[in-house]
Amino acid sequence: MSEIDIESRTNAAEYTVSEISGALKRTVEDQFGHVRVRGEISGYRGPHSSGHAYFALKDDRARLDAVVWKGTFSRLKFRPEEGMEVIATGKLTTYPGKSNYQIVIDNLEPAGAGALMALLEERKRRLAAEGLFDPARKQLLPYMPRVIAVVTSPTGAVIRDILHRIRDRFPLHVIVWPVRVQGETAGAEVAAAVHGFNALPWDGPIPRPDVLIVARGGGSLEDLWGFNDEALARAVAASDIPVISAVGHETDWTLIDLAADVRAPTPTGAAEIAVPVKADLEATLGNLSARLRACVSRAIDRKRQAARAAMRALPQPDQLLAVPRRRFDEATGRLERGLSVGVERKRARFAAARLSPATLSRRIGEWRRLADRDLSRAQAALRASLALNRRHLDGVKARLTVLPLQRATLKARDRLATAGQRQERAITARLERLRAALTQADRLLSTLKLSEQAILERGYALVLDDSGALVRRAADVRHGMGLELRFADGSAHAVAGEGAPAPSTPPTPKPAPPAPKLAPRQPAKPKDGGGQGSLF
Repeated sequence: MSEIDIESRTNAAEYTVSEISGALKRTVEDQFGHVRVRGEISGYRGPHSSGHAYFALKDDRARLDAVVWKGTFSRLKFRPEEGMEVIATGKLTTYPGKSNYQIVIDNLEPAGAGALMALLEERKRRLAAEGLFDPARKQLLPYMPRVIAVVTSPTGAVIRDILHRIRDRFPLHVIVWPVRVQGETAGAEVAAAVHGFNALPWDGPIPRPDVLIVARGGGSLEDLWGFNDEALARAVAASDIPVISAVGHETDWTLIDLAADVRAPTPTGAAEIAVPVKADLEATLGNLSARLRACVSRAIDRKRQAARAAMRALPQPDQLLAVPRRRFDEATGRLERGLSVGVERKRARFAAARLSPATLSRRIGEWRRLADRDLSRAQAALRASLALNRRHLDGVKARLTVLPLQRATLKARDRLATAGQRQERAITARLERLRAALTQADRLLSTLKLSEQAILERGYALVLDDSGALVRRAADVRHGMGLELRFADGSAHAVAGEGAPAPSTPPTPKPAPPAPKLAPRQPAKPKDGGGQGSLF
């Protein structure tokens, strides 16, 4: 016989994999229907996206898979945390898909006060390492708050004690945010209240508080565990409003006490810290006011006495003003004489200065020469600049290629054009100034000419010699001298006759001022048809 035939004749029953798995599941669930397991949480990463939580319980020798269904997880008083020692209540079952067993947890609680204290110390070390408890981050409490916010249970004795103490010390506006102060949602509700007060605007319908008090009565470590919540500690540390922690009695410590700006031993102590005593303030203010009035009075008296002493030491006003008054009188007399002398000097200088057509003509000639000189200099400078630039361009022509030469040529052309424009503007401005001065002098000369013409219109005549100089005296006329008689309407020529005096010695010719240039006009023809006549 073959081995197959021998094995087919055995009496052992055959099971499928599903049958074996089902039998094991029933056996385990019947034997361990309700168990309490103590162990340390391992592999916890928070709830799954489905809401269920998967982790393991372990000790120093074994490991047990655990699961918390979504509905049970929301009812847990404590949230699982990595490394936390807990006591899990539930039932054992198997998972056929992986041939392993696990505990389905119905309730989860810490494994005694030692575990809670270990967890608290671990949180405390971690938050302290982040700097949340650093004293440098603490805020100062306002001395005179206007609005105080209280986060506590609205039905306990804590809120009544706080309100009573505030009303006795300094009545002001109090806002209460009701929360649960015990249970699994206590920490989240208090954190939401802290965030809510910080989110209030300054000018909103609900006034933004100046001080925030988080208060609760005493209790065990489990009762105060909500105030050890990490999210609540972070919210208190990040609050822009100063926070006073008044949780438990003076011997009770929580994480919020370390994160708050000020810790109060009791809720009543928190009220005393938050507000001053109004009666004490009024007494202090009255005392300071009286001291201020007395101080001001004494200071005024001292200043008055010092002023009187200084006044007795000062000389009389007449003595102080005697010397300045005398100096003022002397200066007044000198000023009057100085003004008279100055006026006489100015009058003499003005009388000495004679304005004549010859002076104006001379100045006009000087201005014209200056203008011509400046024009010639500008032209010479332009020609020299052009020649210098041309020589420079010729010198560098051999060293440059076509493109750089073109660029340099364009730049030089621009500079040359700019220089030419500046030179033209300068010449034009200079010529304009000289033209304006010449026009003004010409107007003045025309005025003088009109005055001379008015004299000739009254019947007078000008006698000029051959050189065009003005003949002022009869002694200056010689026999046979050619003369020009200038009338109002023209000129006539004449020759001095025999009756003219002949000086024994010819007078020394004096340089005559140039004849004023009148407007060109045609000389009047003599009525007798001749241009020559005899004066004497």
